[in-house]
Amino acid sequence: MELEEGMVRKIAISVGAVGVFVALVVGIGTSFNDGGLGSAGGLALVASIAAFILVMAGVGLFLAD
Repeated sequence: MELEEGMVRKIAISVGAVGVFVALVVGIGTSFNDGGLGSAGGLALVASIAAFILVMAGVGLFLAD
């Protein structure tokens, strides 16, 4: 199956954005883990999810043809 021109770039950017989000969630989990996530860790996790939504919206607008 042949990919359209530019599709590999779109896939790479999207996978990269998801990879950064996963790394951020893992980083939050290890940084704020002292017997549980706690309120500061929970707030950081919610902020990372909100940032991920905004970043993916921006990536979608950037990649729109």
